[in-house]
Amino acid sequence: MEIAENAALVVIDVQKGFEEEFWGKRNNPAAEGNIAALIDLWQETGRPVAFVRHDSLEGSRSPLRAGYVGNEFKDFVEERRGKGSGPELLVTKSVNSAFYGEPSLDGWLTGLDVAQIMIVGIQTNMCNETTARMGGNLGYDVVFPLDAMHTFDLEGPFGWSRSADELSQATAVSLHGGRFAKVVSTEDVVKGASAGVR
Repeated sequence: MEIAENAALVVIDVQKGFEEEFWGKRNNPAAEGNIAALIDLWQETGRPVAFVRHDSLEGSRSPLRAGYVGNEFKDFVEERRGKGSGPELLVTKSVNSAFYGEPSLDGWLTGLDVAQIMIVGIQTNMCNETTARMGGNLGYDVVFPLDAMHTFDLEGPFGWSRSADELSQATAVSLHGGRFAKVVSTEDVVKGASAGVR
């Protein structure tokens, strides 16, 4: 697949709070390694990177609340911030979509004339999916490397529950089949991004 020379990487909510038992069982233990590889590639090629942090408004209940250690980026993300040769942005949000954060992700991308975005991070079926859907609605070419993210088992209505893998598959089918995003692998993105560098 073709990755634009100025495609932006949007790294969503890779925070320490997601390591707590509060969330339950997760999937895709390879997520962090793939996220790190994509950040490195983006920074090496001078492409723009947006780091998004969730500042929970749920008070003492959420491991992502501001002022708590869980709100911090995981070490492998924090140590990479500011290391790239391209544009970088920190967005903070308190809802699912990174497009409803501060400062405006859409405004930043528009200012850089970015048309294509890669979404990685946590959680696949929550903030990642919501951001992908909104990005698609805003007209961005959204790329969704499914193995560079993870989620958690979840209970829903009517006694239904789904595993993290089932939820990830449902997200992939909805986004890809509904043409909100192209669901791909990290390897697909690496090949496409490397080929696009002159």
